[in-house]
Amino acid sequence: MPEDAPTSKDGQIPTNLRLLIILEEVARLGVSVKPTDLIESMGLPKPTIHRLLQTAEAEGFLQRDIDGRSYGPGDRLRALAVNTMSSERVRTARLAIMKSAAEEIGETINLATPDREGMTYLDRVETKWPLRIQLPRGTQVPFHCTASGKMYLSSLKSTTLNSVLSSKPLEKLTEQTISDPEVLRRELAEIRKQGFSQDNEEFMTGMAAIAVPILDPQDRLLATLSVHAPVTRCSLEQIIGFLEPLRTAADKLSELNRIQ
Repeated sequence: MPEDAPTSKDGQIPTNLRLLIILEEVARLGVSVKPTDLIESMGLPKPTIHRLLQTAEAEGFLQRDIDGRSYGPGDRLRALAVNTMSSERVRTARLAIMKSAAEEIGETINLATPDREGMTYLDRVETKWPLRIQLPRGTQVPFHCTASGKMYLSSLKSTTLNSVLSSKPLEKLTEQTISDPEVLRRELAEIRKQGFSQDNEEFMTGMAAIAVPILDPQDRLLATLSVHAPVTRCSLEQIIGFLEPLRTAADKLSELNRIQ
């Protein structure tokens, strides 16, 4: 049973809290969960767990994984997480950190979160330069050819990464896009070693970017912080020079998440 789960006098989780505790457990574990895992951790009968999972799936809070047996966050649970992160108090503190980094770096700063099909921009602070690349809040970009997406892919377990890379061909958006899964795997291994990722005009011709992770209290990737710029003004090598202030800002955002 989850340590913080409230129980009744007989030691059971109250009926009206069981579905919430399941959603909390799926979010806490950060991996797809099988019914047997929940039966063991929550101490509830097998039929009860299956009924609750089916209800959560039917309502869009959970989504069955490709193996047909495991469950992960569905659209409504992911939307709940994003809306929680976007609450006024949290967002005000987050934007203050991002604005400070953007002023120091002098280029656009983006915060993105992983979704089922790609990375979604949750927040951004624009550069003051007249020449800039517009990717507004809510924009979704691919995993395989963006700095934020590759940062996320590098954090996945090998089995999950295999599923993602084998699900469909890697679309070649520019001449620089990596469309060979094995080449991408090698780059992801390098990203894990160096702690940052880069986009060398792979998503959009004329744009380069780097990204670093923002971590949750369990030190798992929660979101990414990235900086991008037109290569006519700022080469990839110059953008990599912004790594330290970007990492400092990401550390502050990670800490902000820990104290919420």
